Amino acid sequence: MGPGASPNLRTDPSREGESVRKLDGQHHPGLEVGAGIVVGVTVRLGGGQGFYGDGRAPLDDLLASGVDYLVCEALAELTLAILQKDRLRDEALGYTRDLPLYVAAAVPYLVDGRTRFITNAGGINPIAAGRAVIDGLRGAGISGLKVATVVGDDVRPHAATLGLPDDTLFANAYLGARPIVDALDAGAHIVICGRVADASLFLAPLVHEFGWGWDDWDRLAAGVTVGHLMECSGQVTGGNYSGDWWNNSDPLRVGFPIGECEPDGSFVLTKPAGTGGRVSFDTVREQLLYEVHDPSAYLNPDVTANLAAVRLEDLGGDRVRVFGAAGTAAPETYKGLVCTPAGFAGEARVAYSWPDAEAKARAAVAYLRGRADIIGMEVEEWSEEYFGVNGFGGPTVGADIDHDPAEVIARLAWRCATKEEATKLVFEGGLLGLSGPPMISQADRLRGGRPTQLLGVDAIAVPREVVDGQVRVEVTEV
Repeated sequence: MGPGASPNLRTDPSREGESVRKLDGQHHPGLEVGAGIVVGVTVRLGGGQGFYGDGRAPLDDLLASGVDYLVCEALAELTLAILQKDRLRDEALGYTRDLPLYVAAAVPYLVDGRTRFITNAGGINPIAAGRAVIDGLRGAGISGLKVATVVGDDVRPHAATLGLPDDTLFANAYLGARPIVDALDAGAHIVICGRVADASLFLAPLVHEFGWGWDDWDRLAAGVTVGHLMECSGQVTGGNYSGDWWNNSDPLRVGFPIGECEPDGSFVLTKPAGTGGRVSFDTVREQLLYEVHDPSAYLNPDVTANLAAVRLEDLGGDRVRVFGAAGTAAPETYKGLVCTPAGFAGEARVAYSWPDAEAKARAAVAYLRGRADIIGMEVEEWSEEYFGVNGFGGPTVGADIDHDPAEVIARLAWRCATKEEATKLVFEGGLLGLSGPPMISQADRLRGGRPTQLLGVDAIAVPREVVDGQVRVEVTEV
């Protein structure tokens, strides 16, 4: 099968109502097609990434197990801020720099038509990401693949309409599945997007394969449910599991999720055979509620999904059937994210051992803050944490007043308006080494540390008419 052919089943509009299947460009009897919706077909989605920097080792098992689409979700609000810092250093950046590695892993399966690849790793510079992928394929001597780039999520051209701050660094709307579907309809083997909503990456191939309508709210909600469960890679297959997480058959061979999806919207969640982790009622329901404010109204650019209607059936053998999703019309606006400068941060960490570890650590922090006052340093915000005592948002050692931790690491962070101001305290900690409390065992970033730029991100609502007219898909054949 060449790269121009798809391994999946398609509707043929010219033969609607006949029992046909379209495989390798040929028609075969045996598959019912009605009202433009394919039935009797299973589409296998593979969740290949949950964030920028996710491990790639599970890709081998995932691709070898046979997935029609490898979907890599790379973005978060923090990620966009990281990519903005990259772009400030080099205008040709702004996408996740591990993207070429994911493409390289998938190339053998793309070339022979076993899978297609969808990602939002284009970040805030999808055009540059597309070029990098195309150049990489050509450099490796690969030809015959179509690479689609989805652009138009950047809403800075509408700054006045949206009331964006003058110092906006980036402003992007969370697009839905439609442009990805357009790219797949155009024959794209690789689809690179910018800020597309996580779950919509998974919904798009199902709309493309099954011919779901854009007002078929229940099926669209089912596709969003698939995406929501799979968008965090190993988190639904036993990662971050709050139950008996230690019962893992092979923690060195993580299994990423596979969704076996049916035209009616039901699907089975599983993972490659022989991999570690688990897929169970508990791991799936835990991920189902992850980052969900209102389960009855989970907002997505394509549909408002009622996750409270979803039903789970544990089939055993790392297979959970998911069904019953319901949906209503999509929100009237897109979610948008606006990034602005937020000053610079400095940080110091000092570690002290028993006895009196906490008292020593607090004395060291008091010294640093006192020196800041003496030198007239203008600090807009302080943050103190004492790991071993309360470094994780609350008490970590119980209420025993006689408890004396064996070691305490103090972390002091500060925010200033300028880099120069934030740098001042970095050079004030040297005296702690020989003239401060006894038994200091670490003094990290007290000398030579460099303050880092802070970026603020805020969510906004973006009218759809502002965005839709500028979204486009560019397809290049390598």
